[in-house]
Amino acid sequence: MDKKNFLVEGEDTLLSFLLAHVAGKSRNSVKSMLTRGQVQVEGRTVTRHDHPLAPGQTVTLLPQGAGDGKAPFPVLYEDGRILVIDKPAGLLSMASDREKVRTAYRMATDYVRKSDPRRRIFIVHRLDRDTSGVLLFAKDEETKRAYQDNWDRLVTRRGYLAVVEGKPSRESDTVRTLLRENAAHKVYSVRSGGKEAVTHYTTLRAGKEYTLLEVDIATGRKNQIRAHLSELGCPVAGDKDYGAAADPLGRLCLHAHVLELADPFTGEPRTFRAPEPKGFRSLASGKAEGGDRR
Repeated sequence: MDKKNFLVEGEDTLLSFLLAHVAGKSRNSVKSMLTRGQVQVEGRTVTRHDHPLAPGQTVTLLPQGAGDGKAPFPVLYEDGRILVIDKPAGLLSMASDREKVRTAYRMATDYVRKSDPRRRIFIVHRLDRDTSGVLLFAKDEETKRAYQDNWDRLVTRRGYLAVVEGKPSRESDTVRTLLRENAAHKVYSVRSGGKEAVTHYTTLRAGKEYTLLEVDIATGRKNQIRAHLSELGCPVAGDKDYGAAADPLGRLCLHAHVLELADPFTGEPRTFRAPEPKGFRSLASGKAEGGDRR
């Protein structure tokens, strides 16, 4: 569907107007378009069904996933409520005491303000600085709360790709431990007093030095994948904090490649995928392509 503009000729409410002008869509479909933020009035996203319309206004219907392609990072999906990006490795999700400017949050804010200087971005979840991949932001506080307050219920899968040194003793397995963070901010497994962390992994490709794993997490503890794989004797390549011997691609070889969850307003299942970084697969085959920091 292409972007469509409709001129308001008389007083009306938004849902009533859309039902009269959008052909081939059921009432529920039109409501879903509103909920997803695909409808703008005078260039501003509106989601209320009863929003009043006045003669001379323009109502715009955006295609699902519309974006202007001018972001400083790959945009995986965008509508009036959310922005989903492929975060580069080495970029903080949000500001820290040491870095307040060069963050995914700041760059995403600058991006949405190109079309409207009043727009804001809200953090929904985070990725570690050195982990690349799928990162979701909300465009309004209501959406942020809807995702964050129901995150564990909404999310059905958080999948990662990891290139590790060596090869796990089992082709696939589940690691379940209690994790604790020490004063140096390093996470490690303990017998008691920690938070439960569950990590599932499956071997995708194994070479002589490195193995490519598909990793799914059932819990979202800080650095849990890095800690669990290191404790298996297979640290993530490039992860010197957790025992890696080398840095073959000039980055931590951990990538959040899929996020599956339900839309908190419609219940619609959503899947966002970030392409596998260059060099991951070839490294696990013994044919490394260096220098990739995506």
